[in-house]
Amino acid sequence: MFTRAKKNTRGRTAAALIALTAGLLLTTTGCADAKKADPQEKAFPFSGKKLNVRTNDNPTDLVPADIEDVRVTLWFHEGASLGGSDITWELKGDTLDLDASCSGLADCDTKFRVEVPRDLTVLRNGKATDLKG
Repeated sequence: MFTRAKKNTRGRTAAALIALTAGLLLTTTGCADAKKADPQEKAFPFSGKKLNVRTNDNPTDLVPADIEDVRVTLWFHEGASLGGSDITWELKGDTLDLDASCSGLADCDTKFRVEVPRDLTVLRNGKATDLKG
């Protein structure tokens, strides 16, 4: 019985040390900040009259512009990470799906900017929205 308790204590101690190390790594290496990220850009040909932009809770500016395609700029910065990142930006039909997130023990910051033709009706997550710009 004494041996079993000793093994459990060792396991808990090891788990606590791993958690402490991960916590220190995440806090000492700095926080993610999208302002530090290099912008990535994509253009999507679009001929429809209405575009639904699904933001998945990512900060997203929707801006009218004198353009023909839909242009997306992404700033994604990953700070300390003991996990992974998943970035989605794709146009399927009349829906532009934007998502950038981290999983596991990770710190990331994201911002999207979507430029759309001025005459395009734009929805944000299925709801009417005013464009900025």
